Amino acid sequence: MKLLSVLTGLFTFIAFPAFAQNVSDAFDPSYSLQSWQDPQLAKVRANCRNPAPVFVIPAREPQSGAMEAPAMEVIPTSSSIPNVVGADQEWELVWSWNGNQADGHIATEDGGLMFANNDASNVIRLNLDGSAEIVYENTNTGGALSRSKNGDLFLLNRGLNSSIVKLEPERHILADKINGDPLDCLSGIMNDLVADSLGGVYFTISRAGFFYADADGIVTQYGDDVIATNGVILSPDEDKVYVTNGPVVVAFDVESNGSLSNQRDFGRLSVGNGDGMAIDAEGRVYVSTGSSVNVFSPNGDFLGNIAGPRGLHGVAFSGEDKHYIYAIVLNNNFAPNTRHRIFRMPMLAQGYLGRAK
Repeated sequence: MKLLSVLTGLFTFIAFPAFAQNVSDAFDPSYSLQSWQDPQLAKVRANCRNPAPVFVIPAREPQSGAMEAPAMEVIPTSSSIPNVVGADQEWELVWSWNGNQADGHIATEDGGLMFANNDASNVIRLNLDGSAEIVYENTNTGGALSRSKNGDLFLLNRGLNSSIVKLEPERHILADKINGDPLDCLSGIMNDLVADSLGGVYFTISRAGFFYADADGIVTQYGDDVIATNGVILSPDEDKVYVTNGPVVVAFDVESNGSLSNQRDFGRLSVGNGDGMAIDAEGRVYVSTGSSVNVFSPNGDFLGNIAGPRGLHGVAFSGEDKHYIYAIVLNNNFAPNTRHRIFRMPMLAQGYLGRAK
């Protein structure tokens, strides 16, 4: 892994002001465009053989006090879910940054955290020794990470000429086309990904669907009426893959070559629409809802809801022996003064140890 910069700080998960002032504020947030925001997208789409309708999110004006710290909301504590989380556990703030900066987080081998940055076009690693490192840069608005059981690290690029990039062991583009057209022709937002042990990657594009890029970079779309996609996660033994489809989590069986079959509804969220997901050692599925984390048994039974901060849109297990769940929280989406934060909570459940996420 190429180390680009190191900052020693107070990565001890204590008070927010000390952490933010000594770690995250020292990094330049910068600003990068996603593909749908790029004025050059029209030139790319002009050569598409089958372009999807143009995707646009209306621009938002910055709120007042753009550079001021956001007011700290009252964040609810947890209710007990047997074998998952104890009652009255609290969320701890561990990272805060101005801008659309933290997404697609995964565990590191030592219990730290690695996440992609949209605006900064880099990848940051938070270490348990009290340091934060930029480990990759120039990622073309990289927005999500996944590491396979084999140790290969992949990044989903959201900028113009969107792609799935393999970062480790060697950096190169795995896939950037479908049926000969650039992925940009599909429109929507490149959202999330999960890497399998075959060298392939399952990924989602909001308003476009659910896809699999095999080890040769050949992209196939899967799913009947699976368009409102966002989060995606593999089961521990990789015989099933789960993907969010608005308020529903959809499951597929995974065949020996990575292809998918037997689409069915796995579970329905108690609130909101599904976003980033995680899996624990028992195969329970954790789905972020925009304000909480829904928990489902491996059979799709709803086990309970872990209330969280407003804007909670991604979850991953890490920390010592993966007994903490980490949540990405985004407020004021796509506005110039977007606030992005990472929280963690101690869990009774243990994250799956055979894969980073």
